[in-house]
Amino acid sequence: MRTDSRRNPHPGTPAGAGRLGWHVVLMVLVAISLGPIVFATVGAFLSMGGLTNGDLLGSLTLDNFATITRSLPIAQITLNTLFIAAACTAFKVVTSVLAAYAFVYLEFKGKTVLYVVLISTIFIPFTVTMIPNYLTISRLGLLDTVVGVILPQLADASGIFLVRQAMRAIPKSLIEISHLDGVGEFRIMRDVVLPVCRPTVTATGIIFFINAWNEYVWPTLILRSRQNFTLSLAMQVFTDTEGGVQYPLIFAMAVISMILPVVLYLVFQRQIISTFASSGIKG
Repeated sequence: MRTDSRRNPHPGTPAGAGRLGWHVVLMVLVAISLGPIVFATVGAFLSMGGLTNGDLLGSLTLDNFATITRSLPIAQITLNTLFIAAACTAFKVVTSVLAAYAFVYLEFKGKTVLYVVLISTIFIPFTVTMIPNYLTISRLGLLDTVVGVILPQLADASGIFLVRQAMRAIPKSLIEISHLDGVGEFRIMRDVVLPVCRPTVTATGIIFFINAWNEYVWPTLILRSRQNFTLSLAMQVFTDTEGGVQYPLIFAMAVISMILPVVLYLVFQRQIISTFASSGIKG
């Protein structure tokens, strides 16, 4: 029998040692990534004295969460955050798919120039568009409303770019056959293009949702009332301008803001993993 020289089943050999070394490196990186999450979770259940004195067991308490619920309408704030993130994700995904399909499969005058101009907006800093967007929202009377937070985020050039790249990989023969059969553009996009591009569209939607959920600067400019706050914005309530930061309460708010994303991942982890693992046309 011939043995495969590429395999080395003995962990004591140099190949086994190299694999063990990579596992150690990965474990260290995982520990570094999880460190802040573990620190915030532990700090959320400590009093201020226990956090500063290092008394982890003697100062365990749930008072931080009770203080948050007394100080803020936390249920309404969570719903605000979810509504803003879901609405921004839905609008951006729809506009990205429609625009990408037009740029790939439709012919119209100035298509290339329009696409270049649109994609170039990715490189424009937020600080450049911040004041014009704020003035527009103010004149529309949408300050201190969740609609004012959502309105400037109905489309995203990066999403158009990502979805367009996925659509360009679809063989033109599929589209030509559909046209020969008399299928309309909307049905082609729905029944032919989207099933192939679903992994990219789903991954893009996940990115949009995470970005909207964690957004801080724009909601800070628009929202004033506590009942309209988002979770990221609510953390500043426990930061005193004179330097008195209530770290346990901030950690508790951080834990609350992490609950829904973690639950969503646990529920949809199989779909999320398959989204990033699958691509292209099979068969």
